[in-house]
Amino acid sequence: MLQKLLVRTLLKSPTGWLVNMSGGEPVEIDGRVLNPQFQFLANGASKQPPMSSLAADDGRAASAAGLEMLKAKPVSGVKWEDFEIPSSSDHKIPVRMYTPASLDPNTPMMTFFHFGGGVIGDLETCHAFCTILSSVVRCLVLSVDYRLAPEYPFPAGLDDCKDAYEWALENGKNYGAPEGISAIGGDSIGGNFSAIISQDMKREGKTIPVLQLLIYPATNLVEELPSHKTYGETYPLSSDTMDWFMEHYIPDGTDRRDLRLSPALNDDLAGLPPAFVVTAGFDPLLDDGKQYAEKLNDAGVTTHYDCYDSLAHGFTAFTGVCSEANDACHEIAEKIRFAYDQS
Repeated sequence: MLQKLLVRTLLKSPTGWLVNMSGGEPVEIDGRVLNPQFQFLANGASKQPPMSSLAADDGRAASAAGLEMLKAKPVSGVKWEDFEIPSSSDHKIPVRMYTPASLDPNTPMMTFFHFGGGVIGDLETCHAFCTILSSVVRCLVLSVDYRLAPEYPFPAGLDDCKDAYEWALENGKNYGAPEGISAIGGDSIGGNFSAIISQDMKREGKTIPVLQLLIYPATNLVEELPSHKTYGETYPLSSDTMDWFMEHYIPDGTDRRDLRLSPALNDDLAGLPPAFVVTAGFDPLLDDGKQYAEKLNDAGVTTHYDCYDSLAHGFTAFTGVCSEANDACHEIAEKIRFAYDQS
Protein backbone atom coordinates (compact mmCIF):
# COMPACT_ATOMS: atom_id res chain seq x y z
CA MET A 1 0.00 0.00 0.00
CA LEU A 2 2.84 2.40 0.90
CA GLN A 3 4.64 1.63 -2.36
CA LYS A 4 1.45 2.25 -4.32
CA LEU A 5 0.94 5.60 -2.59
CA LEU A 6 4.56 6.62 -3.21
CA VAL A 7 4.51 5.71 -6.91
CA ARG A 8 1.21 7.44 -7.55
CA THR A 9 2.38 10.55 -5.67
CA LEU A 10 5.62 10.72 -7.65
CA LEU A 11 3.71 10.34 -10.91
CA LYS A 12 1.88 13.56 -10.09
CA SER A 13 5.19 15.45 -10.08
CA PRO A 14 5.81 18.16 -12.70
CA THR A 15 6.94 16.90 -16.09
CA GLY A 16 10.48 18.20 -15.68
CA TRP A 17 10.91 16.43 -12.35
CA LEU A 18 9.71 13.12 -13.82
CA VAL A 19 12.20 13.39 -16.65
CA ASN A 20 15.02 14.35 -14.26
CA MET A 21 14.23 11.36 -12.05
CA SER A 22 14.27 8.99 -15.01
CA GLY A 23 17.34 9.73 -17.06
CA GLY A 24 17.52 13.52 -17.23
CA GLU A 25 16.49 13.79 -20.88
CA PRO A 26 13.21 13.05 -22.64
CA VAL A 27 13.14 9.70 -24.41
CA GLU A 28 12.93 10.27 -28.16
CA ILE A 29 12.77 7.55 -30.81
CA ASP A 30 12.16 8.10 -34.50
CA GLY A 31 10.92 11.65 -33.89
CA ARG A 32 8.48 10.66 -31.14
CA VAL A 33 8.84 11.84 -27.53
CA LEU A 34 7.67 9.50 -24.79
CA ASN A 35 5.11 10.68 -22.26
CA PRO A 36 6.94 11.60 -18.98
CA GLN A 37 4.79 9.29 -16.81
CA PHE A 38 5.64 6.36 -19.07
CA GLN A 39 9.31 7.38 -19.03
CA PHE A 40 9.30 7.35 -15.21
CA LEU A 41 7.59 3.97 -15.08
CA ALA A 42 9.94 2.54 -17.70
CA ASN A 43 12.93 3.70 -15.69
CA GLY A 44 11.61 1.93 -12.59
CA ALA A 45 10.77 -1.23 -14.52
CA SER A 46 14.30 -1.39 -15.91
CA LYS A 47 15.51 -2.21 -12.38
CA GLN A 48 13.22 -5.25 -12.12
CA PRO A 49 13.66 -8.72 -13.67
CA PRO A 50 12.25 -8.73 -17.23
CA MET A 51 9.05 -10.70 -17.75
CA SER A 52 10.91 -12.92 -20.22
CA SER A 53 12.95 -14.25 -17.27
CA LEU A 54 9.88 -15.38 -15.31
CA ALA A 55 7.68 -18.44 -15.28
CA ALA A 56 4.14 -17.86 -16.51
CA ASP A 57 2.60 -17.81 -13.01
CA ASP A 58 5.26 -15.40 -11.77
CA GLY A 59 4.71 -13.18 -14.80
CA ARG A 60 1.00 -13.06 -14.06
CA ALA A 61 1.61 -12.16 -10.44
CA ALA A 62 4.14 -9.45 -11.31
CA SER A 63 1.84 -7.96 -13.94
CA ALA A 64 -1.17 -7.98 -11.61
CA ALA A 65 0.84 -6.33 -8.84
CA GLY A 66 2.12 -3.63 -11.17
CA LEU A 67 -1.31 -2.89 -12.61
CA GLU A 68 -2.81 -2.77 -9.11
CA MET A 69 -0.49 0.14 -8.28
CA LEU A 70 -1.51 1.99 -11.44
CA LYS A 71 -5.16 1.18 -11.89
CA ALA A 72 -7.80 3.86 -12.18
CA LYS A 73 -11.09 4.04 -10.35
CA PRO A 74 -14.01 2.85 -12.46
CA VAL A 75 -16.07 5.57 -14.11
CA SER A 76 -19.11 6.51 -12.07
CA GLY A 77 -22.55 5.69 -13.37
CA VAL A 78 -21.61 2.19 -14.55
CA LYS A 79 -22.51 -1.00 -12.72
CA TRP A 80 -21.15 -4.47 -13.42
CA GLU A 81 -21.94 -8.09 -12.72
CA ASP A 82 -19.70 -11.16 -12.85
CA PHE A 83 -21.11 -14.47 -14.05
CA GLU A 84 -20.28 -17.42 -16.30
CA ILE A 85 -21.46 -18.37 -19.76
CA PRO A 86 -21.31 -21.73 -21.53
CA SER A 87 -18.62 -22.59 -24.07
CA SER A 88 -18.57 -24.87 -27.08
CA SER A 89 -16.11 -27.16 -25.28
CA ASP A 90 -18.14 -27.85 -22.14
CA HIS A 91 -16.51 -25.47 -19.70
CA LYS A 92 -17.70 -22.18 -18.25
CA ILE A 93 -16.26 -18.83 -19.34
CA PRO A 94 -16.13 -16.11 -16.65
CA VAL A 95 -17.38 -12.75 -17.92
CA ARG A 96 -18.21 -9.31 -16.57
CA MET A 97 -21.17 -7.35 -17.90
CA TYR A 98 -21.02 -3.53 -17.67
CA THR A 99 -24.23 -1.52 -17.80
CA PRO A 100 -24.23 2.29 -17.87
CA ALA A 101 -26.95 4.33 -16.21
CA SER A 102 -27.32 6.11 -19.56
CA LEU A 103 -27.73 2.90 -21.59
CA ASP A 104 -28.93 3.54 -25.14
CA PRO A 105 -31.16 0.57 -26.06
CA ASN A 106 -30.35 1.12 -29.74
CA THR A 107 -26.57 0.80 -29.28
CA PRO A 108 -25.05 -2.66 -29.77
CA MET A 109 -23.28 -4.45 -26.97
CA MET A 110 -19.49 -4.60 -27.26
CA THR A 111 -17.73 -7.88 -26.53
CA PHE A 112 -14.24 -6.99 -25.26
CA PHE A 113 -11.02 -8.99 -24.80
CA HIS A 114 -8.15 -7.84 -22.55
CA PHE A 115 -4.46 -7.67 -23.40
CA GLY A 116 -1.77 -10.04 -22.09
CA GLY A 117 -0.20 -12.01 -24.91
CA GLY A 118 -2.56 -14.91 -24.26
CA VAL A 119 -0.60 -15.61 -21.06
CA ILE A 120 -1.40 -12.91 -18.47
CA GLY A 121 -4.38 -10.73 -17.59
CA ASP A 122 -7.93 -11.14 -16.35
CA LEU A 123 -11.12 -9.14 -15.91
CA GLU A 124 -9.31 -6.59 -13.74
CA THR A 125 -6.79 -5.82 -16.50
CA CYS A 126 -9.28 -3.81 -18.54
CA HIS A 127 -11.79 -2.96 -15.79
CA ALA A 128 -11.41 0.83 -15.80
CA PHE A 129 -11.29 1.02 -19.60
CA CYS A 130 -14.45 -1.06 -19.93
CA THR A 131 -16.27 1.40 -17.65
CA ILE A 132 -15.09 4.23 -19.93
CA LEU A 133 -16.38 2.41 -23.00
CA SER A 134 -19.69 1.59 -21.36
CA SER A 135 -20.24 5.11 -20.02
CA VAL A 136 -19.21 7.10 -23.09
CA VAL A 137 -20.59 4.79 -25.80
CA ARG A 138 -23.69 4.21 -23.64
CA CYS A 139 -23.58 0.51 -24.36
CA LEU A 140 -23.35 -2.81 -22.60
CA VAL A 141 -19.79 -4.15 -22.51
CA LEU A 142 -19.13 -7.86 -22.06
CA SER A 143 -15.55 -8.42 -20.84
CA VAL A 144 -14.25 -11.97 -21.27
CA ASP A 145 -11.91 -13.87 -18.92
CA TYR A 146 -10.67 -16.31 -21.57
CA ARG A 147 -8.36 -19.25 -20.85
CA LEU A 148 -4.62 -18.55 -20.79
CA ALA A 149 -1.50 -20.31 -22.00
CA PRO A 150 0.63 -22.25 -21.33
CA GLU A 151 -2.04 -24.26 -19.50
CA TYR A 152 -4.43 -23.62 -22.39
CA PRO A 153 -2.43 -22.71 -25.51
CA PHE A 154 -3.75 -21.53 -28.88
CA PRO A 155 -6.56 -21.71 -29.87
CA ALA A 156 -8.22 -22.12 -26.44
CA GLY A 157 -8.40 -18.43 -25.51
CA LEU A 158 -9.46 -17.45 -29.01
CA ASP A 159 -12.21 -20.07 -29.00
CA ASP A 160 -13.50 -18.75 -25.66
CA CYS A 161 -13.68 -15.25 -27.10
CA LYS A 162 -15.51 -16.44 -30.19
CA ASP A 163 -17.98 -18.33 -28.00
CA ALA A 164 -18.51 -15.19 -25.92
CA TYR A 165 -19.16 -13.10 -29.03
CA GLU A 166 -21.76 -15.59 -30.26
CA TRP A 167 -23.31 -15.67 -26.78
CA ALA A 168 -23.60 -11.87 -26.94
CA LEU A 169 -25.45 -12.13 -30.25
CA GLU A 170 -28.00 -14.47 -28.71
CA ASN A 171 -28.34 -12.93 -25.26
CA GLY A 172 -27.74 -9.18 -25.59
CA LYS A 173 -31.48 -8.57 -25.82
CA ASN A 174 -31.91 -10.00 -22.32
CA TYR A 175 -29.75 -7.21 -20.89
CA GLY A 176 -31.15 -4.27 -22.86
CA ALA A 177 -29.11 -4.32 -26.08
CA PRO A 178 -30.44 -4.71 -29.63
CA GLU A 179 -31.12 -8.31 -30.56
CA GLY A 180 -28.74 -10.33 -32.72
CA ILE A 181 -25.87 -7.86 -33.07
CA SER A 182 -22.69 -6.99 -31.20
CA ALA A 183 -19.56 -4.95 -31.69
CA ILE A 184 -16.21 -6.53 -30.86
CA GLY A 185 -13.00 -5.10 -29.45
CA GLY A 186 -9.79 -5.69 -27.61
CA ASP A 187 -6.26 -4.50 -27.05
CA SER A 188 -3.01 -6.26 -28.03
CA ILE A 189 -3.85 -9.96 -28.28
CA GLY A 190 -7.44 -8.94 -27.58
CA GLY A 191 -7.23 -6.93 -30.80
CA ASN A 192 -5.77 -9.99 -32.50
CA PHE A 193 -8.76 -12.03 -31.32
CA SER A 194 -11.19 -9.34 -32.50
CA ALA A 195 -9.69 -9.20 -35.98
CA ILE A 196 -9.65 -12.99 -36.27
CA ILE A 197 -13.21 -13.48 -35.05
CA SER A 198 -14.41 -10.83 -37.50
CA GLN A 199 -12.73 -12.81 -40.29
CA ASP A 200 -13.99 -16.16 -38.97
CA MET A 201 -17.59 -14.99 -38.88
CA LYS A 202 -17.38 -13.72 -42.44
CA ARG A 203 -15.70 -16.92 -43.65
CA GLU A 204 -18.34 -19.06 -41.94
CA GLY A 205 -21.25 -17.00 -43.25
CA LYS A 206 -22.32 -16.00 -39.75
CA THR A 207 -23.24 -12.62 -38.25
CA ILE A 208 -20.20 -10.36 -38.41
CA PRO A 209 -19.68 -7.70 -35.74
CA VAL A 210 -21.20 -4.29 -36.41
CA LEU A 211 -17.82 -2.72 -35.59
CA GLN A 212 -14.32 -3.91 -34.65
CA LEU A 213 -12.18 -1.93 -32.20
CA LEU A 214 -8.54 -2.99 -32.54
CA ILE A 215 -6.24 -1.28 -30.04
CA TYR A 216 -2.52 -1.86 -30.70
CA PRO A 217 -3.39 -5.28 -32.14
CA ALA A 218 -0.94 -8.05 -32.95
CA THR A 219 -1.79 -8.94 -36.53
CA ASN A 220 1.32 -10.50 -38.10
CA LEU A 221 3.21 -13.18 -36.17
CA VAL A 222 5.36 -14.13 -39.16
CA GLU A 223 7.20 -11.07 -40.42
CA GLU A 224 9.55 -8.87 -38.39
CA LEU A 225 8.07 -5.45 -39.11
CA PRO A 226 10.23 -2.32 -38.74
CA SER A 227 8.61 -1.21 -35.48
CA HIS A 228 9.44 -4.56 -33.88
CA LYS A 229 13.08 -3.48 -33.97
CA THR A 230 12.72 0.30 -33.63
CA TYR A 231 10.67 -0.03 -30.44
CA GLY A 232 11.97 -3.43 -29.40
CA GLU A 233 13.31 -2.20 -26.04
CA THR A 234 10.33 -0.15 -24.94
CA TYR A 235 8.21 -0.46 -21.79
CA PRO A 236 5.98 -2.28 -21.02
CA LEU A 237 6.22 -4.43 -24.17
CA SER A 238 9.61 -5.38 -25.60
CA SER A 239 10.56 -7.80 -28.35
CA ASP A 240 11.81 -10.23 -25.70
CA THR A 241 8.46 -10.08 -23.92
CA MET A 242 6.60 -10.64 -27.19
CA ASP A 243 8.74 -13.72 -27.85
CA TRP A 244 8.05 -14.95 -24.29
CA PHE A 245 4.32 -14.59 -24.83
CA MET A 246 4.36 -16.45 -28.14
CA GLU A 247 6.57 -19.26 -26.79
CA HIS A 248 3.86 -19.92 -24.21
CA TYR A 249 0.86 -19.24 -26.43
CA ILE A 250 1.70 -21.08 -29.66
CA PRO A 251 2.23 -24.87 -29.50
CA ASP A 252 5.41 -26.23 -31.04
CA GLY A 253 5.04 -27.02 -34.71
CA THR A 254 2.16 -24.60 -35.28
CA ASP A 255 2.34 -22.63 -38.52
CA ARG A 256 2.27 -18.95 -37.62
CA ARG A 257 0.85 -18.22 -41.06
CA ASP A 258 -2.44 -19.65 -39.82
CA LEU A 259 -4.95 -16.82 -40.28
CA ARG A 260 -6.17 -17.52 -36.75
CA LEU A 261 -2.77 -16.30 -35.58
CA SER A 262 -1.80 -13.74 -38.23
CA PRO A 263 -4.99 -12.11 -39.55
CA ALA A 264 -3.01 -9.54 -41.57
CA LEU A 265 -1.91 -12.32 -43.94
CA ASN A 266 -5.48 -12.72 -45.16
CA ASP A 267 -5.81 -11.31 -48.68
CA ASP A 268 -9.62 -11.37 -48.61
CA LEU A 269 -10.61 -8.58 -46.25
CA ALA A 270 -13.51 -7.15 -48.26
CA GLY A 271 -16.82 -7.21 -46.44
CA LEU A 272 -15.38 -7.06 -42.93
CA PRO A 273 -17.01 -4.76 -40.36
CA PRO A 274 -16.01 -1.09 -40.01
CA ALA A 275 -12.79 -0.83 -38.03
CA PHE A 276 -11.32 1.55 -35.50
CA VAL A 277 -7.61 0.78 -35.34
CA VAL A 278 -5.56 2.45 -32.62
CA THR A 279 -1.81 2.27 -32.08
CA ALA A 280 0.71 3.68 -29.62
CA GLY A 281 3.87 5.44 -30.76
CA PHE A 282 6.24 3.60 -28.41
CA ASP A 283 5.19 0.08 -29.24
CA PRO A 284 6.76 -2.80 -31.19
CA LEU A 285 3.25 -3.50 -32.52
CA LEU A 286 2.91 -0.04 -34.08
CA ASP A 287 3.33 -1.35 -37.62
CA ASP A 288 1.04 -4.35 -37.00
CA GLY A 289 -1.89 -2.00 -36.43
CA LYS A 290 -0.93 0.58 -39.04
CA GLN A 291 -0.40 -1.92 -41.84
CA TYR A 292 -3.58 -3.83 -41.02
CA ALA A 293 -5.56 -0.58 -41.09
CA GLU A 294 -4.08 0.15 -44.52
CA LYS A 295 -5.01 -3.33 -45.78
CA LEU A 296 -8.57 -2.96 -44.49
CA ASN A 297 -8.90 0.44 -46.13
CA ASP A 298 -7.50 -0.88 -49.43
CA ALA A 299 -10.10 -3.67 -49.29
CA GLY A 300 -12.90 -1.12 -49.06
CA VAL A 301 -13.56 -1.55 -45.33
CA THR A 302 -14.52 1.68 -43.59
CA THR A 303 -11.48 2.21 -41.38
CA HIS A 304 -10.50 4.91 -38.91
CA TYR A 305 -6.86 4.91 -37.77
CA ASP A 306 -5.25 6.84 -34.90
CA CYS A 307 -1.76 6.69 -33.43
CA TYR A 308 -1.12 8.18 -29.99
CA ASP A 309 2.50 9.06 -30.62
CA SER A 310 3.69 9.75 -27.07
CA LEU A 311 2.01 6.76 -25.43
CA ALA A 312 3.21 3.18 -25.09
CA HIS A 313 1.69 -0.25 -25.43
CA GLY A 314 -0.93 -1.07 -22.81
CA PHE A 315 -2.01 2.53 -22.22
CA THR A 316 -5.63 1.50 -21.64
CA ALA A 317 -4.48 0.23 -18.23
CA PHE A 318 -2.67 3.46 -17.29
CA THR A 319 -5.60 5.87 -17.12
CA GLY A 320 -5.23 6.24 -13.35
CA VAL A 321 -1.69 7.65 -13.48
CA CYS A 322 -1.36 9.19 -16.94
CA SER A 323 -3.77 11.94 -17.94
CA GLU A 324 -2.74 11.60 -21.57
CA ALA A 325 -3.69 7.90 -21.53
CA ASN A 326 -6.98 8.76 -19.85
CA ASP A 327 -7.72 11.40 -22.49
CA ALA A 328 -6.87 8.94 -25.27
CA CYS A 329 -9.20 6.28 -23.89
CA HIS A 330 -12.07 8.73 -23.60
CA GLU A 331 -11.39 9.98 -27.11
CA ILE A 332 -11.49 6.42 -28.48
CA ALA A 333 -14.84 5.84 -26.80
CA GLU A 334 -16.20 9.18 -28.00
CA LYS A 335 -15.30 8.36 -31.61
CA ILE A 336 -17.15 5.07 -31.38
CA ARG A 337 -20.17 6.86 -29.95
CA PHE A 338 -20.00 9.42 -32.75
CA ALA A 339 -19.85 6.63 -35.33
CA TYR A 340 -23.02 5.09 -33.90
CA ASP A 341 -24.75 8.47 -33.85
CA GLN A 342 -23.95 8.96 -37.54
CA SER A 343 -25.06 5.50 -38.63
